Amino acid sequence: MALTRDDILNELRRIELPDGPNLADSDMIRALSVDGGEVRFVIEAPTPEAAAALSPVRDVAERAVKSIKGVEKVSVVLTAHGPATKTPPPDLKIGRHPTPQQGRQPVPGVKKIIAVGSGKGGVGKSTVSSNLAVALARQGLKVGLLDADIYGPSLPRMMGTNDRPKLDKNDKIIPPVVHGVAMMSIGLLVDPDQALAWRGPMLMGALQQLLGDVVWGELDVLIIDLPPGTGDVQLTLGQKTEVTGTIIVSTPQDVALLDARRAITMFKKLETPILGLVENMSAYICPECGHEAHIFGHGGVRAEAEKLGVPFLGELPLDLDVRLAGDAGTPVAAGQGPLADAYAQLAKRLIDSGAV
Repeated sequence: MALTRDDILNELRRIELPDGPNLADSDMIRALSVDGGEVRFVIEAPTPEAAAALSPVRDVAERAVKSIKGVEKVSVVLTAHGPATKTPPPDLKIGRHPTPQQGRQPVPGVKKIIAVGSGKGGVGKSTVSSNLAVALARQGLKVGLLDADIYGPSLPRMMGTNDRPKLDKNDKIIPPVVHGVAMMSIGLLVDPDQALAWRGPMLMGALQQLLGDVVWGELDVLIIDLPPGTGDVQLTLGQKTEVTGTIIVSTPQDVALLDARRAITMFKKLETPILGLVENMSAYICPECGHEAHIFGHGGVRAEAEKLGVPFLGELPLDLDVRLAGDAGTPVAAGQGPLADAYAQLAKRLIDSGAV
């Protein structure tokens, strides 16, 4: 007999919540779908704080549904509907003009710095940055993640935190640690609805503060999520910071590859090593029939890497779970399954190559 939604909901009714009805009757189950032996659903908590408290419940729900006869795969995403409780930001002026410095400087305590860039927006660079950071942390490294997209900081949402950082006794910022990663973003320091209408010098000063005024501690690697393009942030980072190397993210389509080439050219002019290229959104597997579709083309990034003589670091799929996980604040690399494995393999390639 085929699985039905009622089969899943009946199992979820066995899971009691700490302060209310069972999980199925709590009005928190969203987007429940049953496709053969594959089950997907979202647990939507009322606030991010409630979502954090429900993390063990999500794990119990996943195990319970997996135990149902006929279930082959379960995908459970924990997300939040409402805003978190706001706390005052630290008393730190972000966006000052840069202070003078001589040449490239290291970040204290950080062994290696890897910038993740792209020539254009919309290729999944922040998704790759956040998942790569989590994947490296899961392999035992001490990892930091810096959101250098000053105008469009997205990593607080993707990493599942809006906690205001605290200051130490020297008025340095202590970054929150989420999913085993020390993470910092200007999105944690300003109101989420505030538009930062800054010119180049303010951007440069903000980047300098996020690197130098944050207590990163002893890190094996700091991943820096760059904004798209080849502008002030990229130039400032390449000229003022000792960057170990850059990973370029692109989709296979020709337009994205044109912009990726421009980014590669810029980093070469800055004498920043190119650690490799990643083909994101490489293939889409239809959940209904299992057909593999190459929506943005396929193999273009591998061919470009071979043409340029730089390493090809792998293909990452286009999958609904990646988007749901990013919106929910729990990167897929923090879980189990083929998607997490893809990022684990990317992390392992970087470790084996000596890049991190």
